[in-house]
Amino acid sequence: MFATPAFAQTAGAVGADPQGLILQVLPLIGLVVLFYFLMIRPQQKRAKAHRDKLNAVKRGDQVVTGGGLLGKVTKVDEDQVEIEIATGVKVKALKGTLTDVLTAGTAKPAND
Repeated sequence: MFATPAFAQTAGAVGADPQGLILQVLPLIGLVVLFYFLMIRPQQKRAKAHRDKLNAVKRGDQVVTGGGLLGKVTKVDEDQVEIEIATGVKVKALKGTLTDVLTAGTAKPAND
């Protein structure tokens, strides 16, 4: 409708040129590789480091839960930890809900 007859005549058949198809697909492959190295791979490395940190939690470590509670680990089970959040106040939390693990000695308690 808006194309002149000259433009319509120069348009080739779809898929007739295999080299043209490769040149069209090559940028898409490049974008996938770029997204993998800039977004997916670093996220997987962070997740693995976090998972290793949670598996290495031990008695005496200070932890931060997903709810923002800070406390000292008093007991570690397979998938749960017991956290002392105040003197004589202990709570149980799932290891998966811990957001950070601070080794003993890195953070100083406020009132001890």
